[in-house]
Amino acid sequence: MKEGQASMNKGTDRIYAWGFVSILFAMSLLFFALPVKSFSDVENRPLQKVPKLTWENLWSKKFTDDSESYVTDHFPFRTQWVGAKSLMEQMRLQQENNGIYRGKDGYLFEKFNKPDQTAILKYTDAVRAFANNHQGANLTFLLAPTSIGLYPERLPWLAEAYPQTDVNHLIGQELQSSLTFMDGFQFLRPAADSEKAIYYKTDHHWTTYGAYLAYAAYAKQMGWTPLSEDDFNIETVTDSFLGSYHTRSQFSGLTPDSIQTYMPKNGIPTEMYIADTNETFKSMYASSYLSKKDKYSYFLGGVHALMTLHTELPPEQVDQQKMLVIKDSYAHSFLPFLTQHVKDIHVIDIRYYNGSISDYMEKNGIKDVLLLFNTTTFITENNLLKLK
Repeated sequence: MKEGQASMNKGTDRIYAWGFVSILFAMSLLFFALPVKSFSDVENRPLQKVPKLTWENLWSKKFTDDSESYVTDHFPFRTQWVGAKSLMEQMRLQQENNGIYRGKDGYLFEKFNKPDQTAILKYTDAVRAFANNHQGANLTFLLAPTSIGLYPERLPWLAEAYPQTDVNHLIGQELQSSLTFMDGFQFLRPAADSEKAIYYKTDHHWTTYGAYLAYAAYAKQMGWTPLSEDDFNIETVTDSFLGSYHTRSQFSGLTPDSIQTYMPKNGIPTEMYIADTNETFKSMYASSYLSKKDKYSYFLGGVHALMTLHTELPPEQVDQQKMLVIKDSYAHSFLPFLTQHVKDIHVIDIRYYNGSISDYMEKNGIKDVLLLFNTTTFITENNLLKLK
């Protein structure tokens, strides 16, 4: 009897072992068989590219790190696995999943731990070197906090976040002698208790109202007269936006965000040229994205390495002929406001543009530059070293 039971147990163990091996084999086949994507529409971010095997990358451990990121980003059915994990976490009444907290008032927040000060100083040094190399230019650096920085009191019970005020202060101290530094806390905090949302609850970007506050502050810093909200027709283009924080966390029972546009009442159109694809558009807004997951790409049609915005402003409305904006995606809802003051705006996304920015400025005769980043991007974006 015991021999029969042992035989059955061995048979069961073999089934489990072969089942496990079969699953691993199937997942491996899918990993190599499924098409490789360069961008996640669901998470609204670029996916890790195939790592380059070089001696430099091996020595610096970059190849190992990039390989790990590549496997993570391209793992078969990754979004579905995240959703299943989130469901299990919610059943356990957990308020955090995949680095996202479920906070008060329907807000989701990305964890913000104490950053690597060495990395911060490396990036500020790159910006300072860029400023020193363009001493004849008028440079402004606008650093926007993320929602967890402005609303730490809305975190769930016992959740903590390193204060972004300290991070922004450090960055400002490092850069203030080289260019004009604008700390987003200074113009966002006064409106933090407003009924109007400054940040989306389910996404990492600021709302169009938050972008408007940044525009008004920047315009005043430049000596321009900012348009009031009454100068715009404010329209809600969707009320079903579940953004990147929702995608990462997969928390259920959330109220979707609304996306608004501020359309100037003067009706002056802006022409948008995308150098990446050599396409010209008569609008800065891509309505097709409103039916997709990545609704924030309604602004400017998503991420582009290089683009220009041209507006035929009447002479009396032109405050600036041309300028360059070096940015992350926080600028996408911000740039349409600048078109009411600047005739030609050149836009470079430092994460994807690999040309010489100095050569580009010289070729196009640009003397005014705005660098616009959010705190989380700035302290983690190695591509900022291109400025050096």
